[in-house]
Amino acid sequence: MAEHALVLKLTDEPGSLHAVSTVLAEHGANVTSLEVVSHSEALRQLSVEFTLDGGAESLLKDLCALTVASDIEVISSSAAIYGKRIVIMGGGAQVGQVALGAVAEADRHNIRGERISVDTIPLVGEQAISAAVRAVVRLPRVHLLVLAGTLMGGEITAAVKDVRQQGLIVISLNMAGGVPDAADLVVSDPVQAGVMAVMAVADTAQFDILRQQNRRY
Repeated sequence: MAEHALVLKLTDEPGSLHAVSTVLAEHGANVTSLEVVSHSEALRQLSVEFTLDGGAESLLKDLCALTVASDIEVISSSAAIYGKRIVIMGGGAQVGQVALGAVAEADRHNIRGERISVDTIPLVGEQAISAAVRAVVRLPRVHLLVLAGTLMGGEITAAVKDVRQQGLIVISLNMAGGVPDAADLVVSDPVQAGVMAVMAVADTAQFDILRQQNRRY
C-alpha cells in the first residue's frame, strides 16, 4: 500500500467533509490522518493522509470534480517532514533544560536522515498536568513523553500509568512524588534526560529503553 498526503481548501458548509470522505472511500483509501484548520469564515483547510493500493491519479481527478473542494495539492506526509515527536512538559525552567538536551541530540540524528521533533509545554498544577499527560496519546506521531519538575504525584501518577498502558514511553526527572516510580526511566540531570529521550526513539541510536526500564540515573 502506497502512502499519500493531500491538502485542499474545503467550503465551510455541512456535508463538505462527507463529500471528500466519500471519494476516498470509493477509491479504497484508508485514512491514517485527518486535520481541519480554519483560515477564514468561508473556507477550511483539510489535510489528509491515507494509504492506497496504487496511484492516486483517479482519486485526485474525482476530488477536483467536487464543488466543495479547491486548491488540491499533493504534499509530503507529516511523518516525512516532522517525524517522531517528543513532548516535554512540566515546570518551565526544567522543561527548558530538557529541551536543550533533546534538541541538541535530535540535531545529530536529523542531519543523518532521521526526523525527530521536540514539543514543549510549561505547565503547573496537578489537574493541568494530568490532563495534558492523558491528552498526549491523542496527538499524532508522539513516541515519548518527558515529565520535568520538582514534585509530581497523585492524578499525574495515575495519568502516567494510563498512557504507559497505551504504549507511550515516559521519562521522568528525579523528583518528589509518585511519578518517578510510575515512569519507564528516571534521570536526574535534565539535559541528559533530553538526550536519552531522543536516543530512545531514534532509529540511528544504539539505545534500548526497555533495557533501562525502572532504572534511575
